Amino acid sequence: MTAQRSDVLVLGGGVIGLACALYLLRVGRSVTVLEGKTIGSGSSHGNCGTITPSHLPLTAPGTVAKALKWMLKRDAPFYVRPTLDPTLLAWLLRFSARCNARDFAATTRVKTQLLLHSRTLLEALVRDENLQCEFDPSGTFYVYRDEVAFTQSQAEAALLREVGVTVQTLAGDEIRRREPALNTSIVGAHFHPGDARLRPNRYAAELARAVRACGGIIEEQASIQEFQVANEKIVNVKTSRGIFAGNEVVLALGAWSPQVGKQLGLRLPIQPGKGYSITYTRPQLAPVIPMVLKERGVCVTSWASGYRLGSTMEFSGYDRSLNRTRLAALARGAAEYLHEPVGPKIEEEWYGWRPMTYDDLPILGRAPGYRNLSLATGHGMLGVTLSAATGALIAELLSGVSPSLDLKPYAPTRF
Repeated sequence: MTAQRSDVLVLGGGVIGLACALYLLRVGRSVTVLEGKTIGSGSSHGNCGTITPSHLPLTAPGTVAKALKWMLKRDAPFYVRPTLDPTLLAWLLRFSARCNARDFAATTRVKTQLLLHSRTLLEALVRDENLQCEFDPSGTFYVYRDEVAFTQSQAEAALLREVGVTVQTLAGDEIRRREPALNTSIVGAHFHPGDARLRPNRYAAELARAVRACGGIIEEQASIQEFQVANEKIVNVKTSRGIFAGNEVVLALGAWSPQVGKQLGLRLPIQPGKGYSITYTRPQLAPVIPMVLKERGVCVTSWASGYRLGSTMEFSGYDRSLNRTRLAALARGAAEYLHEPVGPKIEEEWYGWRPMTYDDLPILGRAPGYRNLSLATGHGMLGVTLSAATGALIAELLSGVSPSLDLKPYAPTRF
């Protein structure tokens, strides 16, 4: 069978793969995207759609202690299922080693630079490509009910300010005046005016539209079966939809990257971090600004087209069950903060796996051992936020121009 050839093959049709494809097309490359299911059907679909330069790394001091305390609490915001899986245990050991003040601050400085760069690029991309995805430069609130937790959060707010993220700290009365959806239990909040929101499934669909409009090809239901490799190059990729070839290959498969990477001899230290969401029709008193309810780890986002509660982090492998205990925790947590925590009708209950690296940084750059393979994966909870910067950096890398940011902190060879 003759291979269908493009200049670049992008493996993965989530927001990362689609953004890479679009930026490559914009610099004149021909691109084919191979998606094993349908466009944006993974973690691109059901997340809360917040664009958050304010998001601090998961490797914060104290995270391990909280995780150990929560291991027997199945609805905890951060949950690790007890396991003897050696791969997950090794990942957790490396993750725990990063949960100290020095590494946390260093990761924050590196990651925030990438986040701020992507925030600027994403707004420009939405405008220039006319992406109809309910983008709104709304900012976000981090909301607290506990005085001690709010006081302790001042150190994180100070760190964000130090690395260039604007943070406004508000007392309880002030935050309730600005956001009437919050109840009287709120003691304070941090507002991040540089954050934004969009509807992630519409963003993925609009990226796909823009890719096709620029001449890109998207092959859905094209699950990867086999690679042909010769002379340190991927010659072609056999899929359920035929054989495809490219001068360059970009692996952007999110949480599935380590499984496919094994076929190429790559050991990618990515674990699937399971998140949940419930999408409702809008309540009458929906929050105006997206928010994170900090003590419960619940994200709340409203759009003109709907309302979503989401988040949680669960390490349980590729478990396909829709855990109703964890779903219920979203609505129960929201009820502690909001006058109307849920909408009148449930539209969707969802879970998805985020690609989590143990240092909480994405993997961007040339894959070791291959002359035509690049990696764009490991974005954790921030795939939507980091999509534009990732696309731009991969396009720069494959075009041989100096990258707009130093790729060394994200290099696949760092592990």
